[in-house]
Amino acid sequence: MTSSPTPTHADRAHSFNAAAAQYAANRPSYPPALFDALEELTGRPLAGARVADIGAGTGISTALLHKRGADVLAVEPGEGMAAHFRLTRPGIPIVRGDGNALPLADSCADLLTYAQSWHWTDPDRAVPEALRVLRPGGALALWWNRDAADIEWIARQNDRLRRLFGIDPYAEKGAAAARAVKAQPTERLHFTRRAVRWSRRVPLDTHLANLGSHSRLLVCPEGHRDTFLAEERDHLLEVFPDGFVEETYDVLLLVATTP
Repeated sequence: MTSSPTPTHADRAHSFNAAAAQYAANRPSYPPALFDALEELTGRPLAGARVADIGAGTGISTALLHKRGADVLAVEPGEGMAAHFRLTRPGIPIVRGDGNALPLADSCADLLTYAQSWHWTDPDRAVPEALRVLRPGGALALWWNRDAADIEWIARQNDRLRRLFGIDPYAEKGAAAARAVKAQPTERLHFTRRAVRWSRRVPLDTHLANLGSHSRLLVCPEGHRDTFLAEERDHLLEVFPDGFVEETYDVLLLVATTP
């Protein structure tokens, strides 16, 4: 018997297109405090700002930026994700493209946002593209919902994920943030870091579907994925016997303002 080839970074990136509905229905959103912090660190309100949300996916962050009054355009490379976005958010414009080669004019945006998406870019290409598209005094904002690793049940779940994949999912997102800070081909970007803790209480099925919508599980062989999620259900019912999971997140926000 031959083993399946190891999924590539591109395989993982493309995996979301077939799971767009699952992603949209079960992924966590972002708290109002994140956007308060974004306004504080950029020094301007979102209302009236020209914003491009890059790697917008199904539009979770795009819709929140729009709700805050931003003039927002979504940029999404994936056909399946973009199709779901158009179906569910018809009032917000979207174009196909990615952070490595933005389909945007020079100096056209006050703010570029990357919600859960910067780690899919090549920073050596994405940073110069951001600098090209941003207006003077504009800002680049990156953020990730990260599981709160100091919560015991979350730490145990991360241990089980580490054993499954051979990599710490919490550390993986932290490494993406570290690469962002280091990926400065000029001295024009200096990132400020902020963390915002928040939580949501969801049915166990929602939590498992959220977990299953992450790329490492999407590209995992179906049998292994199903076995892991079934075992995870049993583990979580011991912690949350009423069938509702209290998910706790630390949103890691990085903001750099151009001169």
